[in-house]
Amino acid sequence: MKIICVIPARAGSSRFFEKPLALICGKPMLQWVYEHCREVEQFDQVYVATDSDRIKEAAEAFGAPVVMTSPDHDTATGRLYEVSSRIDADLYVMVNGDEPLLTKEAIVQCIPDGLDPDTLFVSNLMTDFSDPVEVVDSTNLKIVTASDDRCLFISRSPIPYPKGNMDYVYHKFVGVGAFTRKALEFYHDTPRGPIEKIEENDSFRFIENHVPIYYYNCHCKSLSVDTRKDIEGVEKYLRESTLR
Repeated sequence: MKIICVIPARAGSSRFFEKPLALICGKPMLQWVYEHCREVEQFDQVYVATDSDRIKEAAEAFGAPVVMTSPDHDTATGRLYEVSSRIDADLYVMVNGDEPLLTKEAIVQCIPDGLDPDTLFVSNLMTDFSDPVEVVDSTNLKIVTASDDRCLFISRSPIPYPKGNMDYVYHKFVGVGAFTRKALEFYHDTPRGPIEKIEENDSFRFIENHVPIYYYNCHCKSLSVDTRKDIEGVEKYLRESTLR
């Protein structure tokens, strides 16, 4: 299969303007993500998809090819669809530009063995929560899957609710997903449903229409950056990792 990786990087985040350009240990966050993605041997190419000239200039400065996309996308998946309409591939892997700690060992786990690229296929990654406080934090998406890794539900609320007992490992969303072209076309052609609007999670574009999404547990360290405060935690982890 021809597999390309796309890193969506928009400038206009309401909470953190030009977030992909924020420096982490002296290097733009987007560069950390790009360099990790470049290490994945299965990727034929890695692109940055953006609507910002400043992000384009920064990405090209560290050697990343850039696809300029429309500023009208309200989701990263929509931006990925635009890339898929212009660059041919069998599988499109999206790695969020705010996941600077994801390594190649984690990223590659979204690609299943023996995939037929002509099918409608969607996968994402998740990992175990390490801090109970994160479970009740609404910025963290909680994932519940069946025994075959198929997603049953996603919520910003803690799910499942621990009524019977507390013997459960909660799982959180990791910003990596894989889509066949048919999956991206389905996403583009299907209107938003009521649950997607309520939860503001575009995975429900598939779930609400009985299209399976698979979530694979990559058991990785994931610290996504939503605010400037989050950068302190990422830098602390990187410094401590260097000292080990």
